[in-house]
Amino acid sequence: MVIEEDLKRVVRGSADLEERIDQLQKQKEILKAACKKAGVRIQELEKERDTFTKEIDRISEENDNLKIMMGRTGAPV
Repeated sequence: MVIEEDLKRVVRGSADLEERIDQLQKQKEILKAACKKAGVRIQELEKERDTFTKEIDRISEENDNLKIMMGRTGAPV
């Protein structure tokens, strides 16, 4: 036999599930926005890394050239 307490539990149960679904959907949107923001930041950092890599290569080549020039003039390397 179904008692009033069972009926309340059934009614509340589906409402709880709907509320939980809403919470999870909101959480999904928040995480989606956070991932998008992180993706943009990752791209910025990758560009920055590429710039630094090029700068290091340029400075290294300049250093090598200076060593060669110093070696030709007889100055200590």
